[in-house]
Formats: sequence, structure tokens, C-alpha cells
Amino acid sequence: MKKELIVITGGPGTGKTTIIDALIEQGYACFPEISREITLEAKKQGIEQIFLEKPLLFSELLLEGRKKQHRLASNDQSEIVFLDRGIPDILAYMHYIGDSYPAFFDQASKEHGYSKVFVLPPWEEIYESDEARYENFEQAKLIFDHLKETYLNYGYELIEVPRGTVEERVNYILNQLS
Repeated sequence: MKKELIVITGGPGTGKTTIIDALIEQGYACFPEISREITLEAKKQGIEQIFLEKPLLFSELLLEGRKKQHRLASNDQSEIVFLDRGIPDILAYMHYIGDSYPAFFDQASKEHGYSKVFVLPPWEEIYESDEARYENFEQAKLIFDHLKETYLNYGYELIEVPRGTVEERVNYILNQLS
């Protein structure tokens, strides 16, 4: 069987981390979202909101982290590996804030492919802001639109995960793999 690198993406507050955690509990190999650790590390260095204050630096750090995750996922012993966000997410966020970026971001998105991309739509009832998620729900919907557009531009077929319990959503994802 061929190695499957599966991205779970969507705007902020759509349940990605909860689904990843549930997949981990079921024994699947998963790589978590890394933006929170980058944000927390920046705060330790005196940068309160790195995504807002230094978006290109934030994006470069994310790119390095996601390329590393892709490499580790590709070398993982598991046949199926889930990733909480992929490299094109970085470009989608940069499009959202209207930032330009060097060509190596585009090149990395082309060079680091994924088998399938599951996208979680905005869901106001479960959306919560916190210290690392400062977007409001309207902004989350715009980010979702940028994510879809970006992944489609790289030729991915997006599989939208319907709303439901965590178990229903995980089962939906797993059923799409068989």
C-alpha cells in the first residue's frame, strides 16, 4: 500500500485539533498544528502577536516546521499519516492578510504533496477565540474561503467534512480513505 499523507484543514475553530486528538487516540500517526508553539515561543521573545507584527517571519517559521513535518510523515512507518494543516495553509493565510511572499513558498507547496485534503467548514456553534486565535467568526469564514481557493489552485480535490460529533467526523474521514 502506498503512503497516505492526509491533511485536515479549515479555518480557525472548526475542530481540526479535536479530530487529530481523536485520531491519535485510535492509534493513527498524526502531526499537530505548530502555529501555537511558534506564537508562544515568539511571546517568550517579546513579540506579542507574531502573525500580526511580523507575518513574513511567522510564515517562514511555519514553512520550515511544516516542511519538517512533511519529511517526518513521509518517513513514518505508518501507511496513513494525518497532518493538522499543510503547507498551502501558509499561503492561504498570506493571501487573507494581503501579504506578498517569496517564490519559495509557492515552490514548497508544489514540492510537498499530500494524498488527500479534508476541509472543515466554519461552524459558529463551536467557534471560540483564545490567546492564539484572535480572529472573529466572520474572519474565520474568509480564511476558510482562502484555504479552499489555495488548495484548489494547487490541484487538490477537497473533501468537506460534515458537521457532527467528533466520532461522526472521524468516521467520515476514515470511510473516505477505504
